[in-house]
Amino acid sequence: MTKLRALLGDIGQHRGVLLAVIYLAVLIFLAALAELLPLKPFQQNLVRSLEGPSGAALFGTDELGRDILSRVIFGARTSLLTAGAAVLIAVSIGVPIGLIAGFFGGWRDAVLMRFVDVLLALPAILFAMAMIAVFGRSQMAAFIAVGITGVPSFARITRAQVLSLKKRDFVTAVEAFGGSSTYNMFRTILPNSWSPILVQVVVLCSVAILLEAALAFLGVGVPPPTPSWGEMLGTGKSYLYEAPYYAVLPGIVLTLTILSFDTLGRYLDNRLGRRSTLAGAKLEGNAP
Repeated sequence: MTKLRALLGDIGQHRGVLLAVIYLAVLIFLAALAELLPLKPFQQNLVRSLEGPSGAALFGTDELGRDILSRVIFGARTSLLTAGAAVLIAVSIGVPIGLIAGFFGGWRDAVLMRFVDVLLALPAILFAMAMIAVFGRSQMAAFIAVGITGVPSFARITRAQVLSLKKRDFVTAVEAFGGSSTYNMFRTILPNSWSPILVQVVVLCSVAILLEAALAFLGVGVPPPTPSWGEMLGTGKSYLYEAPYYAVLPGIVLTLTILSFDTLGRYLDNRLGRRSTLAGAKLEGNAP
C-alpha cells in the first residue's frame, strides 16, 4: 500500500502522465459500464442521417443515423478487450519461451529463438490478416491474430533478462542450496524480470489497439454490427467533405488512447528501470 501511494504521488508530479492515467481510467470506466449508460449504438434513424454534433448527439450521427458517441464508447470496449486478450496471449506464450531459451540455452535456445525470429520477420498487419483469413472474421480471430504478433517482443525481453540474471550471485546461491531449474526460473529469475515485462504490457496495449483499428479499417477486423474505431474511420473517410466529424472525432479518441498508453509506458520504463537497477545492486550486495 505504501508503494502504491508513493507511485501515485510520483505520478501526480508528472502532469502528462497524470492526464494519461485519468484519460485511460475514464475510458475504461465508460467501456466497462457501457451497457448501463443510456446509449443506443445500434439504433438507426435515417431521418437524422449525418447530422452534425449537437446536444442530442454530441459527436453527431453516422450514415444510418446512429449516435457516433455511443458507438465510440462501445468501440472502446472492443479496443480494450482486444488489448487485454492480446497481452494475455502474448505473455502466456512469449514469457515461457524466453525463460526456457535463456535459462537452458543450447539447442532449445536455437530452436525457440528461430521460431521467434520467423514471427518477428513477418509484418504484423500482414500476419494478422493471414491469421484472420485462416480462422475467419470474428472477434476471437482478431484477439488471436493481434496476440500472436506480440509474442516475439515478450520472448526476446524475457530471454535478455534471464541471460543477464542467471549468472548473478543470488541465482548461483539458490542453485548451490539445491534449487531446481523450475524453482530458479519461476521463483528466482522471473520475479526479478517483471519490470521490463510490465513496461512491454503497456506498450503492447497501444500496439494492439492500433493494429485492431487497422484491421477494422481494412475491413477484416471485428465484423459489424460490433462498433470499432477502425471501422468508423474506414466508413467515415467516405464522408469527409459532408461530415468530417464522422472520421475525425473517433480518430481523435483513438490517437489520445494510443498516446496515453505510450506516455504511461515511457514513465514506467524510466521508473521501473531505475528500481530494477537498484534492486539488482542490492541483491548482489546481499548475496553470500
